[in-house]
Amino acid sequence: MSEVTAERTPAVRTAPLWSTLVATFFGAGRLRPGPGTWGSAAALLIWAMVARWTPVPFQWVVLVGLALLTIATGIPAATRFARALQVKDPPSVVIDEVAGQWITMLFVPVSWRTLLVGFILFRAFDILKPPPVRQLERLPEGTGIVMDDIAAGLYAQLVMQLVLRFRLFLP
Repeated sequence: MSEVTAERTPAVRTAPLWSTLVATFFGAGRLRPGPGTWGSAAALLIWAMVARWTPVPFQWVVLVGLALLTIATGIPAATRFARALQVKDPPSVVIDEVAGQWITMLFVPVSWRTLLVGFILFRAFDILKPPPVRQLERLPEGTGIVMDDIAAGLYAQLVMQLVLRFRLFLP
């Protein structure tokens, strides 16, 4: 069964509502084209709003908390949702992109430029999946779905720190 067909079958109703909402990041994963891109964009919009109301010295603490909460709920949600669809990594599961995008933005000042550079870097690493990112997809169920994006986020975070340190692409 193809992933697109699987997402239109009644099997999706067997997934608990909480896992559907979390796995699809409240429906962002249902947007087309490119649900992963929509999930990343939603994560950045939410972070921009949260950061605006969070004092700068505490932003990293809040973002670490959000990323950990997303990982802790995302793995079981992705597992339940994928099982219900009977698909290893459904395209509509974007909670992994949310976690990876937030990891990319850790310790990064919030501005439209850093958000844009972070978005591009994370999407590039998520799509290209350099080693060992692709290998992490082999982990079982939701762990494999989420961990490859965590690794992509760590790669993007490293490059983002280099961009900031050497003021590449940023004034």
